[in-house]
Amino acid sequence: MIDLNEVREKLKEVYDPEIGINVVDLGLIYKIEELDEGTLHIEMTMTTPGCPAHDSLSEAVEWAAAQVFGVAMVHVDVVWDPPWSPEMMSEEAQRLLGFR
Repeated sequence: MIDLNEVREKLKEVYDPEIGINVVDLGLIYKIEELDEGTLHIEMTMTTPGCPAHDSLSEAVEWAAAQVFGVAMVHVDVVWDPPWSPEMMSEEAQRLLGFR
């Protein structure tokens, strides 16, 4: 069984290159689940549909998650529902970006 908390912590190493905050604290990670033994499914979004970092961010999330013990395969789906908003960020990210 994959430690999903460990996956979430590993994803905190993936930073949005334009904003400089990790994808977890930005609120871009919507779901992390183990579908079958060793197979991870991650739903994430981007801050905007036209995000220029779309491919590199989703690939970085896939790579980071694959580094966790027990992960054999990672499927990353980029979704747009619900749309991302600044309220989805952690309090720390909101503070760093001047929302608090």
